[in-house]
Amino acid sequence: MAHIRHRVARELADQALSRAAGAALIPGNQIRLLRDAEENYPAWIRAIESARHWIHFEAYIIYEDRAGRQFAELLSAKAREGVPVRLVCDWVGSLGTASKKFWRRLAQAGVEVRFFNPPRLDSPFGWISRDHRKLIAVDGSVAFVAGLCVGEFWAGIPEQKIDPWRDTGVEIRGPAVADLERSFADTWVSIGPALDSRELPSGDDLKAAGEVSLRIVSGLPNAAGVYRVDQLFATLAQRSIWLADAYFVGTGAYIQALQAAARSGVDVRLLVPGSNNLPILRAISRAGLRPLLEAGVRVFEWNGSMMHAKTAVVDGQWSRVGSTNLNLTSWLGNRELDVLVEDEGFARQMEEMYLEDLSQSTEIVLSKKRRRPGPSVKPPAGQFSKKRSGGTSRTVAGVLRLGQSVGAAVTNRRELGPAEAVIMVWGAAFVAILSEVVAVLAVIWPWAVAVPVAVVGLWTAVSLVVRAYHLRTRKGRRRRNPP
Repeated sequence: MAHIRHRVARELADQALSRAAGAALIPGNQIRLLRDAEENYPAWIRAIESARHWIHFEAYIIYEDRAGRQFAELLSAKAREGVPVRLVCDWVGSLGTASKKFWRRLAQAGVEVRFFNPPRLDSPFGWISRDHRKLIAVDGSVAFVAGLCVGEFWAGIPEQKIDPWRDTGVEIRGPAVADLERSFADTWVSIGPALDSRELPSGDDLKAAGEVSLRIVSGLPNAAGVYRVDQLFATLAQRSIWLADAYFVGTGAYIQALQAAARSGVDVRLLVPGSNNLPILRAISRAGLRPLLEAGVRVFEWNGSMMHAKTAVVDGQWSRVGSTNLNLTSWLGNRELDVLVEDEGFARQMEEMYLEDLSQSTEIVLSKKRRRPGPSVKPPAGQFSKKRSGGTSRTVAGVLRLGQSVGAAVTNRRELGPAEAVIMVWGAAFVAILSEVVAVLAVIWPWAVAVPVAVVGLWTAVSLVVRAYHLRTRKGRRRRNPP
């Protein structure tokens, strides 16, 4: 009877995860856990060097530094050999990270480069949605999903005494590679002409490579697949929820789900970076942690240079690795890519890695007397001397957290806790300063207020006219050419 109940529970959980993620369970895969650039970059390089048919590379950021140049030269060499190389980079993520000469050399070598979602006349605020995915797929035989971008921050900069960033990725072989290829193709066609159909294998074309079952969750703006999965994990968990996140700014609903899990006896842990280049955001993020601590969630800060991973392992059964951070920007605003693995052997590896990370972290507790000793979390010299990956996402996430709490206080739509008092202070200071600045500008330099408002208003009006024209002409074409 107990066996039957367990089987029914597993079937219900499988159905719930399939519907929440919008992704079916794919059996017959081989998966390898890769830690940091030390393991990820060499695996990527070997796969690219072995390419014979195509290379699909999707990255939020590629820096023009030693690591970036190494991958650029490798991709260029494969393109010169006649291998089709498709590269997608995010337009915002790429701002200031590489020169025009860097991209021009890639194009001249035969690499087809596309930038995701640059500003458009007909979409004044459309650029806010970003492609935050990190994916490499080669020949339909192997693919990589990770939290890593391409840059020497991840590899480390010894001469500046900057240790490698902590990050996690996976290597996948088997039928699931076809879903990852389709994920890339979806981004590719959103920017320009579609891929050659020969570069899109189906799951039926790929032989089983192992015994691991997993799901590929290709996050889209407003789709919220991973958000639903994260909420479901908090509901399904019976023993443990161990999370690692680079830019944690949980929504009220998600924080309440974690609180409920912890209060019911589930071992809930959260690992976050110990250093941040935006002090105001660190204060906002830390204030958001207090409700979790009060509910019994254990929170740890990474002691190294930067903890950039986005992972979860639940009940020693389910695992998540990918690009999605635990904040609204990732959950609802970006294109993201995550792998949900249902395999106890892989989950054990994830738990072992997590415990090793905790051994290099400092636990945050409510009382200083109870704080566990650990090395300093002060960032090394030069740590933030260059642009950091995810800076825009982290800033937006912090603003959202501030906005959520201030909005709740103004509208009185939910009860606020003592932990949010510091957010109220920051919110009051921000509103007061902004009001005074706008008032002074309006009096002394009226044009400083009028011009931006006029430009935004005019751009919005023009974009609506352009979009109306496109919709009208599309309707006309359909009438002339019915299906």
